[in-house]
Amino acid sequence: MPYMTDIRPTAAELYFLPVETRVPLKFGHETLTHVTCARVRLTGVDPAGRAAEGWGETPLSVPWVWPSSLSYSERQAALQQFCMRLAHAWSHFDAWGHPMEVGHAFQQQALPGLLAQYNAEREQTAPGSEPMPWLAALVCCSAFDIALHDAYGVLHGRPVYETYGPPWMHADLAHYLTPADGAAVSFAGKYPHDYLVFPRPARLPAWHLVGGVDPLDASELTGDEPQDGYPILLADWIARDGLTCLKVKLRGNDAEWDYRRLVRVGEVAVAGGVDWLTSDFNCTVTDPAYVNAILDRLLLEHPRLYGMILYVEQPFPYDLESHRIDVHSVSARKPLFMDESAHDWRMVRLGRELGWTGVALKTCKTQTGALLSLCWAKAHGMTLMVQDLTNPMLAQIPHVLLAAHAGTIMGVETNAMQFYPDASLPEEAVHPGLYRRRAGQIDLTTVRGPGFGYRLEEIRRELPAVARL
Repeated sequence: MPYMTDIRPTAAELYFLPVETRVPLKFGHETLTHVTCARVRLTGVDPAGRAAEGWGETPLSVPWVWPSSLSYSERQAALQQFCMRLAHAWSHFDAWGHPMEVGHAFQQQALPGLLAQYNAEREQTAPGSEPMPWLAALVCCSAFDIALHDAYGVLHGRPVYETYGPPWMHADLAHYLTPADGAAVSFAGKYPHDYLVFPRPARLPAWHLVGGVDPLDASELTGDEPQDGYPILLADWIARDGLTCLKVKLRGNDAEWDYRRLVRVGEVAVAGGVDWLTSDFNCTVTDPAYVNAILDRLLLEHPRLYGMILYVEQPFPYDLESHRIDVHSVSARKPLFMDESAHDWRMVRLGRELGWTGVALKTCKTQTGALLSLCWAKAHGMTLMVQDLTNPMLAQIPHVLLAAHAGTIMGVETNAMQFYPDASLPEEAVHPGLYRRRAGQIDLTTVRGPGFGYRLEEIRRELPAVARL
C-alpha cells in the first residue's frame, strides 16, 4: 500500500521549443547553431486523489548526447520521437513513492526496455542504422523526471529539496547505492539531505564558456557577428559580467592548437582579473599522455596559467566500460572530473577506480540520477561541479538549484546567456539574477515556493501545441 505522502504520475504533456544560437557553439567535432528544448507538464496524484502539476525542461543537445556522423536532423528527429514515447510511458507508469523512488524505478524498469525497443524498430525500418545511445535516452527522460520532482513539491506545498529525507522518503540510500570495495562507507540510514548544503547559498560564482570558435580579439572577427547589443569578444564579456571563472573548450586531437588556445585565453583572463580556468576536451582524447604533455608544458612555460586551472573536464571517451583508460597520471597533476561518463553512480564508481577524482553533475541526466551520483561521490571523498547543457528558460532553475545544494568546487557553469539570451526573456523578467551574471555571479534569491520555485504563474511564456506521436 502506498504511503499518504507518495505520488504516482498519471499524465504527461510534451512541448518542443526551438531555439537558435546567436553565435555558434562548438561541441567536439560539431558546431551547434540551434537546439530544441523539451518541456514537460506532468500530473501526479497522491493516494487521496489530490493532484498537482509539475514542470521539467531540458535542451535536446544533439552533439553532446549523440556524437555521430549521422546528420543533425536525423538525430534530433529521433530524440523528439523518443520523447513522445516517453510521454506515453510516464503517463502509464504505475508506481507509487517519493520522486526519487519513482524516478529510479522508471530508469531501472522501463527506460532500458523502451530504448531497446525503439532501437530495434529503427533497425527494422532502416537496417544498419545507428542505435540511439543511453545518454540520449537519459536526457530525453530527464524532463519527465524533473517534472515529477517539481509536482511532488507542489503537491505538498514545499520546496522539493526539503523532501529528500524522512518522512518523505521511505528507502534510505542503501536501497540504491553500493559503496566501493574496501571503502569505509555505509549508506544505511543515510538520505540525500545528509549530503546536501542547507541553507543553500543565495549567490554562486558563474563559469563562462569559451567556445572553440569564439573570437578572442578583433583580428578574429569576420564581420558576420550579430549586432544585438551582447558582447562578442571574451574581454568584453569579462568586463560586462565581472567574470572570474572561464571554461575553455578544446579540440582534443590537435595538441598544439589546444595549448595555444589555453595560453591565449589565459592571457585574456589574467588581463581581465579572472581567477580560475578549466579545460574541457569533450571526450576526444584517447591517451592520457596527450593531456599530461599540455599540462606539463603549461607548468613550465606559463606557471601562473597552470595554477589557475582548477580542474580538467572529461578528456576521454565517455563510454568507460569500453574505454577503461587508467587516468591516475592526469589526476596526479590536476583534479579530473567526469562529465559525459557519469551516467549514474555505477559509472562514478568505475571512474574512481580508474583514477577520476571528481564528478560534473548535470540535471539533464535526471534529477534522480544526479542526486544519487552526488551522494555516492561525496561519500567517497570525490569533489563536485555542476555543468551546464546551455540551459535556457525553465531548464536553468533546477540546474542552478542543484549547484547551490551540492557544495561544488566552485559555483556553477551557466552559459545560455551567451548563446541564446533572448530565449529566456519571459523567465528573466521574473528571475533577473538567473539569466544575467553580475559581479561574476548568479543570484538565486527570486527562486522560492513549492517544487523548484519556478513561480510559473508569473512567467508569460506562450507554449506551442502539445507534441504527439
